[in-house]
Amino acid sequence: MARNLDLELLRTFVASADCASMTRAAQQRNLTQGAVSQQMKRLEAIVGAPLVNRDRRGLQLTASGAQLLPQARRMIELNDETVDALSGQMLAGHLTLGVPPDLVGSLVGPLLRRYAELHPSVQVSLLSAASPALSRMGERGEVDLALVEEPASSVTGECLRMERLQWAGAKGGGAHRRTPLPVSLVAENCAFRPVLADALDAAGLSWRSVFEGGGIEATTATVRMDLAVAAWLASTLPPDLEVLGIEAGLPALPSFAIVMHLPRRPSRAAQEMARLLRDDSARRPDSA
Repeated sequence: MARNLDLELLRTFVASADCASMTRAAQQRNLTQGAVSQQMKRLEAIVGAPLVNRDRRGLQLTASGAQLLPQARRMIELNDETVDALSGQMLAGHLTLGVPPDLVGSLVGPLLRRYAELHPSVQVSLLSAASPALSRMGERGEVDLALVEEPASSVTGECLRMERLQWAGAKGGGAHRRTPLPVSLVAENCAFRPVLADALDAAGLSWRSVFEGGGIEATTATVRMDLAVAAWLASTLPPDLEVLGIEAGLPALPSFAIVMHLPRRPSRAAQEMARLLRDDSARRPDSA
C-alpha cells in the first residue's frame, strides 16, 4: 500500500529542523506547540521511523530525519513552484540581504544573478557589513536575511557549511616573519579579529593591526604588497595569495561556520533566497 507524505507535515518538519526547536517552529508555523508535536508524530508514523530527538541542546535530527530533510525541502519547493506557475503568480516585493564583504563575490554574487533570473519582480538590496553588525541588524529586522560568519563553537543560526580559517600572505613574501606581526583586518568589528588575537596571544606572538577598516579590497591589496598577513575562509581566499600554516610560525586557527539568520516569519522572497543558499551549500562540501 502506497504511503503518501503530507506537505503540511513536511513543512512542520522542515521548520522544526531549521529552528532546532518545536517551540520556535510552532511560532513560525503559527501553530500551538502541541499541534507541532502531533504533526511530527503523524509524519514519523507515515515514514515508519523516528525523525528527531530532543535533549538539552535542543532538537536533533535522527539519521532518518537527516535523510528526509533535503527530500522534504525539494517536495515543498516543487509544490510551491508548480502552484505559482499554474496560478500565474510571480514572486514580487523587496528583499534586503545582509552579507559580510568577503562572501559577496565568492558566495552570494552568483546566487544573486540566479535569483534575479528566477524572480525578476523582486527588488533586491545588498547590505554589506561585518558579521556582528549584521547579526544585530537581523535581530532588529533591518535585513530580511542575514548571512554571517560565526565561530564553529558558538553557532546561533542555521549553519550552512563549515569553513577552515587560514592565514595567507603574498606569494614568496616575508610579512609573516616580521616582529611585531603585521595583520590586516577588514574592519575593527570583524568576526575574525577576536579569534586571531586570541590565537596570536596564546602563541606568544606580538602583532599590530595594519590598514584596519579599509574594506576587503584594501585588505587584499595590503597583503598582495607583502605589507601584512590576513585570514580568510578557505573558499574566499584569493588564488594569487599563499596559505601560511604552522610551518610559517603562525598559530592554527579554528573553523568558522557560515550561518543564515531568518526572521521568525520570513517573507516569500526571503524564503526563496534561503532555498538557493541551502541548495548551493549542499553542493559544496565542508572544508573544515
